[in-house]
Amino acid sequence: MTSQKQLSAEQQEDLITILKKRFTENMNRHAQVDWTAVDETLRANPNALWSLKEMERTGGEPDVIADGTAKTNYHFYDCSAESPQGRRSVCYDREGLESRKEHKPKNNAVDMASEMGIELLTEDQYRELQKFGDFDTKTSSWLQTPPKIRKLGGAIFGDFRFNTVFVYHNGAQAYYAGRGFRGFLKI
Repeated sequence: MTSQKQLSAEQQEDLITILKKRFTENMNRHAQVDWTAVDETLRANPNALWSLKEMERTGGEPDVIADGTAKTNYHFYDCSAESPQGRRSVCYDREGLESRKEHKPKNNAVDMASEMGIELLTEDQYRELQKFGDFDTKTSSWLQTPPKIRKLGGAIFGDFRFNTVFVYHNGAQAYYAGRGFRGFLKI
């Protein structure tokens, strides 16, 4: 029997098969990375596999994003074309959620990411992701917000419109059907 945050051997194999297929079909995201090394690293990190399964389960389509310089660490980003379906309609964080007087969403991006064992993409990571395709052309994604902005009640999000990456602001309590969050996992 597996614990709540552990995958069975069969689940691990199924997930690794999905990740390998995505990796192979999107070599532009990680041209200098060898799948065999990624596979070994994944198999040695069951907690990371659980987090990747959560990314996959919620529609993130995680894949390795690499500039070719990392040889021992692998960075998995959500690479779904639009903000992951299973993570939309959420406020930015717990404080934003609790500040809503009515029509509260069920959750918030920061807590969901923490529960999944991942982090929200930073603005720089979001811009890096956009080098590998056009992501969030119809949706938007909450991004890690600098403390000085969050302290004033705001939060940032990004999208891709007019062939340009835009980073905007909103109150942290805001939520929209087309806004979710993208995650990052370093293994």
